[in-house]
Amino acid sequence: MPQLSVIVYGPNTQGHLTELLDSLEAHPLTDAEVIVVAVGAWARETAERHAPDTVTVALPEGTGDAAARAAGAARASGRWLHFVHAKDGLPAGAPRLIAERTAELDATGAVPGAPGDPDTPVDVLLFDHVTTTWQTAATPSQDGRHLAAVGRGPLPLAAAPDLLRLTPLLGDRALRTAFWRAHEERLTTDDEPRAAHAALLYAGRVACLNQAAYENRVLRPESLPPRAPEYRLALIDRYESLLPLTGERHAVRTVLYDLMVRDLLRTFAREDLPDPVAREFFRRASLAALRWRPEGHQRPAGLEGVRHALLEEGAYHRYRAFQAANRTRRAARKAVRTHKRRLGAKVRDHQYRRALNRPLRPDLAVFAAYWDRGVACNPAAIAAKLAELAPHIHPVWVVTGQNAALLPPGTDHVVPGTRRYWETLATATYLTNNVNFPDAVVKHPGQIHLQTHHGTPLKRMGLDQMDHPAAAKGLDFAALLARIDRWDYSVSANSHSTRMWERAYPARYTSLDHGYPRNDVYYAATAADVRAARARLGIAPGTTAVLYAPTHRDYEAGFTPRLDLAALADRLGDDTVLLVRAHYFYGGTASPLTGLRRSGRIIDVSSYDPVEELCLAADALVTDYSSIMFDYANLDRPIVIHADDWETYRTTRGVYFDLMAEHPGQVARTQEELAEIFASGAWRDESAAKARAAFRRRFCEYDDGRAAERVVRRVFLGEPEESLPPVLPLEDRTPAPTPEEATA
Repeated sequence: MPQLSVIVYGPNTQGHLTELLDSLEAHPLTDAEVIVVAVGAWARETAERHAPDTVTVALPEGTGDAAARAAGAARASGRWLHFVHAKDGLPAGAPRLIAERTAELDATGAVPGAPGDPDTPVDVLLFDHVTTTWQTAATPSQDGRHLAAVGRGPLPLAAAPDLLRLTPLLGDRALRTAFWRAHEERLTTDDEPRAAHAALLYAGRVACLNQAAYENRVLRPESLPPRAPEYRLALIDRYESLLPLTGERHAVRTVLYDLMVRDLLRTFAREDLPDPVAREFFRRASLAALRWRPEGHQRPAGLEGVRHALLEEGAYHRYRAFQAANRTRRAARKAVRTHKRRLGAKVRDHQYRRALNRPLRPDLAVFAAYWDRGVACNPAAIAAKLAELAPHIHPVWVVTGQNAALLPPGTDHVVPGTRRYWETLATATYLTNNVNFPDAVVKHPGQIHLQTHHGTPLKRMGLDQMDHPAAAKGLDFAALLARIDRWDYSVSANSHSTRMWERAYPARYTSLDHGYPRNDVYYAATAADVRAARARLGIAPGTTAVLYAPTHRDYEAGFTPRLDLAALADRLGDDTVLLVRAHYFYGGTASPLTGLRRSGRIIDVSSYDPVEELCLAADALVTDYSSIMFDYANLDRPIVIHADDWETYRTTRGVYFDLMAEHPGQVARTQEELAEIFASGAWRDESAAKARAAFRRRFCEYDDGRAAERVVRRVFLGEPEESLPPVLPLEDRTPAPTPEEATA
């Protein structure tokens, strides 16, 4: 009996079934079966052309989704069912992830201490998804925060009612086959959101998988057959059928009621409803809002609360007047903002153009890093060495207003958009950044643009993202080419990077094969520096510190740990501390680590700077696909790769080499494997050291502790290449002492 039955159902709308079946064939399933319920001749012909071991159920044109799902489920032999609409997609490796997680639930379904009766089976597994439209590809959903808040452990819906706020797709949940068959009649409806919500409401317990395992494709409405406006009345029927299922679960009813009112108000706000339909919709929506309002329910504050009140009162004309007044107010505010913005832009442009006519200052250098976040990365290391070797050149940092207060005391800086900002960019001879300066920046004749980058590329970059729209996210490649044409120099840490930069960013700049200046500290730091770094983090002597630093994923909306950190910390033991660092892209989002911070064995270091100090303090690094692995390798300390979604990442983001074949140490595909690597000591055994040595030879090629010196002497002092300090052979370099060595 297979673990999972993937039931693909529906017509071959716009040919998307072909793409879906091609992707399934490209990644064969080991513990899953595929059943294609082909609606119509085109879908049947498409299914029959694919793998012979795929079961095809042919249904006539016009068969509804509910009937197609039921037909597929009737042929399924798996323990779990995953319904996949023929227009949608599956990220690479998604069926494997679902099969593994459901098998884990089957094996450990009774979880002591979990909310609810541990003998109650898990009926529904929820997971994240991405959305593709006719304009965008693989956009992350907002569901990750709800999945992260719940964690992995099984629990009843009453313990996590916000799971009802997940996008109501049948595709973003797997159902236990026995559960489906027990409730098939209640779950068989062509209204997919109704079926998706009903599955949660009937489930004994649910579990979560906080990974994108489904691709929801939204078709252009203009490409679909038109529907009469009256179909929107079905929204009211949907919620009137679901709310009775909440029973005595007050919190569940409250969340579902809030969703109903939100959806009713959004639908009523649409301008395509004819007046008779709008009146009937409002009348029925008002009755439903009154009938199902939970006891003690509080309306939201502000304008939303006014909308709720008018709906409950059935005040159709007053609501319409309220809408008209809001539209007028918004239009007036927008007009004022637009006028101010255009006027300000004209003034700034005039000031900048005047500044461009002034002579360059050879004693002025501009530095920026990470989209103006502050003093960091390669630009910071170069600026520090510049102060030592060329103190006559004055550095000015570009920093956002909100980050200016975090600058080191005495740091001269400009805030983007200000008059001094434009004047400084126009007259400085040297402009250094680890990303690009804005498109509006004009390269003054004689200016020198130094691009330092901020990592060794595993993932596809620049023009190489053209084939990976989920990663590019609408990147203007023509504008990108104009930006890189400003570069004079491009810093590289290894020949791999040099070749990839020249491919991804084709222009006439000079590659500086000098190493990454930010990595100099890994050779300059002393035992005292290592001890001081650990002391600042509160790491007790004799404790093993493991730095966990996962990367950003383009198919996820926010940072959520891919590991159960509390469980991992328990498994590693009292003599190990986890330093957890989220990617800086998520700096503005609420951290799911809040409840774990400073818990003793888990320390949230997401906001700790500089990251190089964290590396010095750590005995080992655990990461996935982050470029921190290339920097940390300079320390010649153990690195463990946790690659639970490698296939999805490789397909969605695109990569330059196979990390599973060229890894810097041990590789874990699951949390259990990761814990076992540390428990067994494999994280620092001979095979791990051998893999790390090969990795260092390739990717630490130019890093020897003198990269910043070479860059400053070449770019700022104009010294010829042959006069610069040569790169030391790898065997002649001495990294900073390990924490164990530093405390010996």
